[in-house]
Amino acid sequence: MTDSTQAQGGADQTTFNNELRGALFRNDKGDNPMRPDYRGRCQIDGKDYRMSGWVRQSRAGQTFLSLAFTADPGTPDAQGQPTGPPTAQADASDPLPF
Repeated sequence: MTDSTQAQGGADQTTFNNELRGALFRNDKGDNPMRPDYRGRCQIDGKDYRMSGWVRQSRAGQTFLSLAFTADPGTPDAQGQPTGPPTAQADASDPLPF
């Protein structure tokens, strides 16, 4: 799906709706066999996620792809807020600053 939007210069720009979509690419594992076989990115509810995929084999011998999703830190969500882990707020009443 594409939406056509007007740029400041008057030229048309095409933007893509990436909601609930992503892409995986073969990953160079180097010397670490624990690294995922595939890596990529996707967008869910306006938030960007990193995807990792491992080729596995079930007990019945069927090959499948096991996936893991993690929030992409620092990437703003649809409301412009970072998706990374929350930052700790200092409490003025706490005698220890950590």
